[in-house]
Amino acid sequence: MAVQRVHRASYTMDVAAPAGVVYGLVADTTQWPLFVPASIHVERLDFDGVHDRFHMWATANGTVRSWLSRRTLDATRHRIDFRHELPAAPTTAMGGSWTVEPRGPGRCRLLLEHDFTVDGDRAADAAWVRRATDTNSRAELAQLKETAEQWSRLDDLLLTFEDSVRIDGPADLVYAFLYDVADWPRLLPHVSRLDVREDEPGVQLMAMDTLTADGSVHTTESVRVCFPHAGRIVYKQTTTPALMAAHTGEWSVIPDETGVTAVSQHSVLLREEAVDRVLGPGTTVAQARQYVREALGRNSTATLALAKQHAETAVRML
Repeated sequence: MAVQRVHRASYTMDVAAPAGVVYGLVADTTQWPLFVPASIHVERLDFDGVHDRFHMWATANGTVRSWLSRRTLDATRHRIDFRHELPAAPTTAMGGSWTVEPRGPGRCRLLLEHDFTVDGDRAADAAWVRRATDTNSRAELAQLKETAEQWSRLDDLLLTFEDSVRIDGPADLVYAFLYDVADWPRLLPHVSRLDVREDEPGVQLMAMDTLTADGSVHTTESVRVCFPHAGRIVYKQTTTPALMAAHTGEWSVIPDETGVTAVSQHSVLLREEAVDRVLGPGTTVAQARQYVREALGRNSTATLALAKQHAETAVRML
């Protein structure tokens, strides 16, 4: 039997932030879509403080891949070992470790190590995986460095909020309205263009032009992961407006005995250096937070209102 070659790669980044801060960012997978560029969505399946198991969706060389992963966390040593439980093709095994090494007061070094094998040890597949690993790892470390070095202001730069509406109509009609985004340009006044493709069932790649209150147009690109049986659609903007370093969200359709609650949830990491340029000199971060909250909330509420109209009108017509 042929022995598969184990391919290895390692990456380091010096960070001007305490080791505990950097370790905390790496340890919390639920926040990775905000802090790790390639990460689209994480569904945590089990976590006991030491052992972490989750389903990850991420971009790799322009495609969206998903896998199950297990991790073992050692907070004392600032080390996390990981192994993909169900690797994404063409890998047959993928694992590695994160290590945060203190380098003096307020400084540390972040080390990321990977090992992987590919099916049949094919050179083209190994090169594809190495290219994806290299691109994603370098981007991950750079974004984690930038985020960690803002740690004293991070609470001000992060915001999470939601809007909801009650709907007297079937949950499946509400979900269908939120899922069928190709129809949005003719239904939503704030959407002037939307292109979508779904190469894999339940994973949508979307490009959209959105009209803002001042008449300007924001172009965004997103990946959406759809869970129809749970009434959920989660997404991450992979191309964001200038004011946002990262933006994730979720549409939820929650039925009960009297109707449906449709919820839009947003999480945003502000790009601090863009505040003055986008909103004008002297604008505070607090004002930028309010601006983003109002802009996103206005569009989400308009979408939910039309989903409500769609579902309730269909019921009356029946």
